[in-house]
Amino acid sequence: MNKLFVHVMLLFAVFLLFAKGTPCQSDSEKTLRLGIIGLDTLHVIVFTELLNDPSNPQHVPGARVVAAFKGGSPDNETSRKYLEQFTSELRDKWKVEIVPDIPTLCQKVDAVLLESVDGRPHLQQVKPVFAARKPVFIDKPLAASYKDAKEIARLADEAGVPWFSSSGLRFWEETVRVKNSPGAGKVVGVDVYGPSPTEPHHPDLMWYGIHPVEMLFTIMGSGCESVTRVHTEGTDIVIGKWKDGRLGMVRGIREGQMDYGITIFGDKGIVKTEARPYSYRPLLVEIVKFFQTGVAPVRSADTLEMFAFMEAADVSKSRGGAPALLSEITK
Repeated sequence: MNKLFVHVMLLFAVFLLFAKGTPCQSDSEKTLRLGIIGLDTLHVIVFTELLNDPSNPQHVPGARVVAAFKGGSPDNETSRKYLEQFTSELRDKWKVEIVPDIPTLCQKVDAVLLESVDGRPHLQQVKPVFAARKPVFIDKPLAASYKDAKEIARLADEAGVPWFSSSGLRFWEETVRVKNSPGAGKVVGVDVYGPSPTEPHHPDLMWYGIHPVEMLFTIMGSGCESVTRVHTEGTDIVIGKWKDGRLGMVRGIREGQMDYGITIFGDKGIVKTEARPYSYRPLLVEIVKFFQTGVAPVRSADTLEMFAFMEAADVSKSRGGAPALLSEITK
């Protein structure tokens, strides 16, 4: 009887395995349900396509966009221009459910992409996400001020909710390549460049110059003490001085050829990025990995230092190019 019972139970277990699939599927193997807040940036279309379309050569597995909250900023030109277009495309082409508010969104998803193109509403929009204890990626710019960025970090710590914010240029293949290249040796300085159009409701670099700023801090690391900025209508030159005496420079471009690049000056050599198409895939890979593990690839302290750097650049501009200390912003 005992042998017969054991035999029957084994057959039953095999039946369950094939009928229902493996019951011990790990969290990393599950397809996470994602919600989007803010449908006024191209990122929401690109991210959804790469996540939801397995036939796409750039497809990122592991997560799928299932719901979205429209959001929008009427006084922001970019938001006003694209909000309805991107909302319609998500709803009609990708069959993403458009929900009336953020708490409703949080009930339907495992994690959140806060994508509002305007950094100003991010603080208020992320509060119900923290209350629902959903991990969240907050797209650039994290906020429209250092004060709001710091408050977001504080609320996340208080709620115990994992989060991070980053420009995709941190994970650009060329950024990763030159950062890990042995050719430069010890980094003694870095020059970066990239487009830097401005928007009237954000400190100048926070709107688009955040991309080259992120590349700068990816290579230089933390520890910047002061910022000096030279400003013209078509160009910004922003020089950061680090505690160890190293200098890092951002060239923000508003006229002429637009491109991104990095030059690393080391004690063994000089290493430069090469021309390479930009892809959103590396950023999305990091985002999905973060949602699966809860481990942020960028420290909040590093993000806050970048925001202090960008705000200090505006202070230096107001002083006609005289240096501004990051401590003036963070105090």
